[in-house]
Amino acid sequence: MPDTTRPAGFSLEDAVLDIGGDIGALILYTDAGYDQREIELSPIDEAEHRHGPGTAQEHEHGYEHEHEHGHEHRVHTAIHERRSGGQVTYAGIYPELKAGTYRIWIDDPSLPDRVTIIGGEVAELDWRRGRRG
Repeated sequence: MPDTTRPAGFSLEDAVLDIGGDIGALILYTDAGYDQREIELSPIDEAEHRHGPGTAQEHEHGYEHEHEHGHEHRVHTAIHERRSGGQVTYAGIYPELKAGTYRIWIDDPSLPDRVTIIGGEVAELDWRRGRRG
C-alpha cells in the first residue's frame, strides 16, 4: 500500500548510491528556480588539467571547441524537490561517478562549475543563494 501521508517530492533519505572503489557520487543542492532543470557534467580531460581553467587556449577556442575534444561523455540529472528531516530542498543526485574532476555545464559564472569526486565518497555542492562560500 502506498505511503499516503508522505508529502509530494523525493526524499534524500531514500536515495540509493552505488559507490566504492573508484566510484563516488554527487549531490548538487540548488534553489527552487532549478526545479526540473537538467544539469550536465562531464569529466575534465588531462589536457584541460595541464592548461588549467581560464587559459588563453580556452578563451581562444571556447567551450564548444572543448566539448568536441573529450567532453562527449556528459551525464545529466534533473533537479527535483526532495524532503529530508521534514525540510524541503532542491537537489540533483549523480549516483555513480568515476573518481576525478568534473565540469558542471552551467552558464552562470557566479556558480561553481567544478567538482572533484573521490571514490567511495559523496561530494556535496551547494548552489543555494546565501549558502555559497
